[in-house]
Amino acid sequence: MKKFIISIDQGTTSSRAILFDLKGKPIFVSQTEFTQYFPNDGWVEHNPDEIWKTTLKVLRNVIKKSKKLKGKILTIGITNQRETTILWDKTTGKAVYNAIVWQDRRSSEYCKKLIRQKKETIIYNKTGLLIDAYFSATKIKWIIENVPKAKELIKKKRLLFGTVDCFLLWKLTNGADHATDATNASRTMLFNISTNDWDKQILGILKIPREILPTVKDCSADFGHTDPSLTGTSYPITGMVGDQQSATIGQCCFEPGSLKSTYGTGAFVLLNTGSKKVYSKNRLLTTIGYRINGKTTYALEGSIFIAGAGVQWLRDKIKFIKKASDTEKIIKSLKSNNGIYLVPAFTGLGAPYWAVNARGVLSGLTRDTGPKEIVRATVESVAYQTHDLFEAMKNDGLRPKIIKVDGGMVKNNWFSQFLADVVDVKVLRPKVDETTALGAAFMAGLQIGVYKSLKDISNNWQVDRTFHPKMKSSNRKNLIKGWDKAIKKTLS
Repeated sequence: MKKFIISIDQGTTSSRAILFDLKGKPIFVSQTEFTQYFPNDGWVEHNPDEIWKTTLKVLRNVIKKSKKLKGKILTIGITNQRETTILWDKTTGKAVYNAIVWQDRRSSEYCKKLIRQKKETIIYNKTGLLIDAYFSATKIKWIIENVPKAKELIKKKRLLFGTVDCFLLWKLTNGADHATDATNASRTMLFNISTNDWDKQILGILKIPREILPTVKDCSADFGHTDPSLTGTSYPITGMVGDQQSATIGQCCFEPGSLKSTYGTGAFVLLNTGSKKVYSKNRLLTTIGYRINGKTTYALEGSIFIAGAGVQWLRDKIKFIKKASDTEKIIKSLKSNNGIYLVPAFTGLGAPYWAVNARGVLSGLTRDTGPKEIVRATVESVAYQTHDLFEAMKNDGLRPKIIKVDGGMVKNNWFSQFLADVVDVKVLRPKVDETTALGAAFMAGLQIGVYKSLKDISNNWQVDRTFHPKMKSSNRKNLIKGWDKAIKKTLS
């Protein structure tokens, strides 16, 4: 009988479930997009009920497919959009407010207040994170202070908080398990990455009650079982990991110094620093890469808020393309970028700038500029932002030799080559590009003994294509000079 592992990959714009064989090959994918809400400038929300319904739908589709293939599902892993915040009533299971998405900036003013109160050093030393509206903590605070139902449920000891993984686990187990993993916990700005526990002092500063928080487990652990009324058979859930850390695992970046860069809605560079916490002097984040058997592996992370979301903007708002794959053909039809730069600060700028109030800038326009140049500038901006992260890493004394890339954007060969040229580092694209989902499947399989070790998992990684830097040094310098000018305009 064929044996499978299911990975639930709950992302920012869609919910997916993927059926993997035990070699890590994707056999079947079910995916459904869901609604994005923008109630105010800088606010981004999802409907938790829609997240749950789309997740259950794709999961059931995959279970159905496994039966047609006469296979057995051994276990389920969950990976998720990180930092996105949901608070719900543990009696009814109903969310008290929409999910506040990681991109949301509504708590920026409160973050500035914390900085003025000189809380930055305490929070950075304990969590590895800068004070920013990006993380879950100030989103929780906003809901507690602005949603009367939340205050009422705290008094009744009925309020629960979770990132999306935790909310889905609670739903899938029919309320039996309220847990998360160390990677997701490390992105809340409430978790002490040295003691591996919720931090009492930070909870006190933010006035967030500890009892609403989930239990924190390893990435590979027993998280409970699905309720058979939802999935027909009861399946174990044995892996949970935040999406960027999951992609790091899926890319088998298990050695200190190994690095992956994922190009999805946003773009995220993670560098494995082993058992050592590296605190950046250049505004990168120190985070938990993964925790297995109680042992923590740390990572240094740079977060770019807009990557694939820029391509989505070209498709849905500006209507310059019909589908994401159109970008490669359009870009190839131009000899150069004609001096056009787009800084996609649609929700502020992430690392290494952390400019909350920055907004998008399109520069270098002439009478001759048309949609093609703007499409190219949007795609190029992702490579330039990656370059800025690499410069920050170099300034911290870390010089990656290769990048393992994944995510929807790297299917574009032109982009993958341009990335290698701009960062001047060899780029490796894996055969299995579903690395985010794959990481959660690997963690789930590790817990039940399908994989004996991380080395055993590594044997499944294969390269699809290598992109070597080809651009002349003078060209690279000129392009980056133009980008730096555009960034200065954005920041001013």
